[in-house]
Order: sequence, then C-alpha cells, then structure tokens
Amino acid sequence: MKTCKIVRSSDAFHGKQGLDYFSGISAESVGAEAICMHMLVMPPGASAKAHYHESHETAIYMLEGTAEFEHGPNLEHLDRVSAGDYIYIPAGVPHRPFNPTEEKAVAIISRTDPNEQESVILIEQPPR
Repeated sequence: MKTCKIVRSSDAFHGKQGLDYFSGISAESVGAEAICMHMLVMPPGASAKAHYHESHETAIYMLEGTAEFEHGPNLEHLDRVSAGDYIYIPAGVPHRPFNPTEEKAVAIISRTDPNEQESVILIEQPPR
C-alpha cells in the first residue's frame, strides 16, 4: 500500500551541475515515480555548469533573491529572475543558472524526472 511521506530538508547533495541542493521529493527519498522537487540555495557568485535535462521539463519558483540564467541552443539568451518569479525550462533546452549578486538566491526546483540527477547532461559552454 502506498503512503504519504514527509521529508525534512536537512540532507543535501552536490549535483553534477556544480551546485549544492537540499534533498526533497525524489525517487531516492520517497520512491517518487514521476516527479522530483528540491531546494537550491545559490550563494553570491555561484554558477552552475551548463547542462540540460534530456527528456524532462523543469519548473522553478524563486523564493528569495535574484539570479540570472543563460539558455538556448548556444546559451545565447540571458534572463534575470527575482523572488516571486516562475521559470519554465522545456526538456532538452541547455541552460546555466548563476548568481551575480551579493545576496543568496533561493529557489524550489521541480522536474518530471523522479531521480535527483539521472537526466542531467553536462555540455561544453560556448566561448564568450
């Protein structure tokens, strides 16, 4: 019989993208079958490695602070997001979030992949 579960966000893991995440809902933590949700706290100056999620959509809600992210086939687009903003990243779209500010940025991230890291594919960044 399936049952509801509570996850305390005290555990963290270092992602392939180069950032630290607080564990949340995933296949690893609760046996999720179709969703993963965790929290990201980006300190000032933090930057992820460019990557995409092969077959999975990503939804992000900015809880606190401001961050920027490059996205597109060659990371040619740049957007800035702040607390209260939602971000949608389609499956297969390269992106690279970073925090250019002097304050931490906090976001809740959810993907249609239940595994915390399985669909993360790192890519080489184009020259700037």
